[in-house]
Amino acid sequence: MVGQTMMRIVRPCFKPSLPDGAQVVAAGAGGTREGLLWYRDAGRHACGDFSMAVVQANQLLEDASQLEAGPLVAADGPCGTFVGVYDGHGGPETARFVADNLFHHVKKFATEQQTVSADVIRRSYAATEEGFLNLVRKQWLIKPQIASVGTCCLVGIINEGVLYIANAGDSRAVLGRVERGAKDIKAVQLSSEHNASFQEVRDELRQMHPDDPRIVVLKHNVWRVKGIIQVSRTIGDAYLKSSEFNREPLLARFRIPGPFHKPILCPEPSIEEHRLCAEDQFVIFASDGLWEHLSNQEAVDIVHCSPRNGIARRLIKAALREAAKKREMRYSDLKKIDRGVRRHFHDDITVVVLFMDPALVSRRLYGGPLLSLRGGGSTPTFAQKC
Repeated sequence: MVGQTMMRIVRPCFKPSLPDGAQVVAAGAGGTREGLLWYRDAGRHACGDFSMAVVQANQLLEDASQLEAGPLVAADGPCGTFVGVYDGHGGPETARFVADNLFHHVKKFATEQQTVSADVIRRSYAATEEGFLNLVRKQWLIKPQIASVGTCCLVGIINEGVLYIANAGDSRAVLGRVERGAKDIKAVQLSSEHNASFQEVRDELRQMHPDDPRIVVLKHNVWRVKGIIQVSRTIGDAYLKSSEFNREPLLARFRIPGPFHKPILCPEPSIEEHRLCAEDQFVIFASDGLWEHLSNQEAVDIVHCSPRNGIARRLIKAALREAAKKREMRYSDLKKIDRGVRRHFHDDITVVVLFMDPALVSRRLYGGPLLSLRGGGSTPTFAQKC
């Protein structure tokens, strides 16, 4: 039960809950919305099944996400799957921009090189970053605060039996693998994280900025880059990428003392390549809001021991129950707290679970419809078969 003081704070923000079983269904096959929760319980991607869910906590949903199934190299090339989880901060603009542009850059560069590769992914991140900074320049005088908006950027691409994981920020991709002869499933983290809470990230920042003794600052027991932000790699955050944005009309609370001569934050992702095998069962892609409440192994165990249908939603609910428990609340009470105030209890959370069918993983052709799905309620686009 939540304490009396906490109840006095959140009671004005409680809203009537829907009757049990009541749902508002989005148009088409885009998913289902229940209050602040959106989900697509099941679907098919190029290499198996998927489940997707998003829960909002901020006044505006700052996460964006997408799932694409179809040709990745030219219109008539081999088909694959693209997943993007974009955990925005400061506002939704950068995450939405990345959702609108990053996949198109991947297809463009992959077609030029006739393959998907780490170089293609790096170029795609760089082009997306450049595009957003150009947008900030165009809007600088009318909307200067867009310079303080950014996003973490986690991408997964399955192409011809290889899984590419790219990450800038602290979202996470975790593989569920069943070892031969073992009954239990093993959690294998595939992504590298760029958060100043890790010693190796602080060391990297100090090495990159040897003349700045305050490149990382311990503030209220939390390590932050320049005392401002925890993540060291992002798309956006123009005010920490170029001194041209570290001035008025940007609000003083975002500006840092004195000019800087090279970017403080980096947009380049860490990239891992993993050839999928029969033991690889599924991958969980999620923003850090999930991992704040569930360990890698806890999340993998939930997926392994539960039906596929609705598994992304089940992971989010497990995280929300943990968030409620930490505040000595009932989960049913947490669900009644409206967006904005909800951010004091948990973050926006996005989860995409990809299951891998070994018979489909290495195939060049995909027999299903092309799919383009945005997390949060956008209607997917279907087209002819490959």
